[in-house]
Amino acid sequence: MRNLVLKLAALTLPLGLGGCVKTVASVVKAPFQAAGQVVDWTTTSQDEADRNYGRKMRKKEAQEGRERRDYEKQCRKHPEQCQGQQGYDGYRAAND
Repeated sequence: MRNLVLKLAALTLPLGLGGCVKTVASVVKAPFQAAGQVVDWTTTSQDEADRNYGRKMRKKEAQEGRERRDYEKQCRKHPEQCQGQQGYDGYRAAND
């Protein structure tokens, strides 16, 4: 009887380990997948770099526009302060 139980256990053991093999495989692959994700997070693609540069330039151009409007408003209020200057001499986004 004992021999029969051991034989049945030996036959059913591989069937029970089928799920374990998948689990072991996923555990083994996990560090490599995590490392790949870290590389994706730390590097910037060309599309991202272009998008970030465009955003930076739009912010600078908006800043220049605000400064230009403030300068022109100040010149309208006090034209004597602006007579000696040649045009707008404020912030330039392209010079950064």
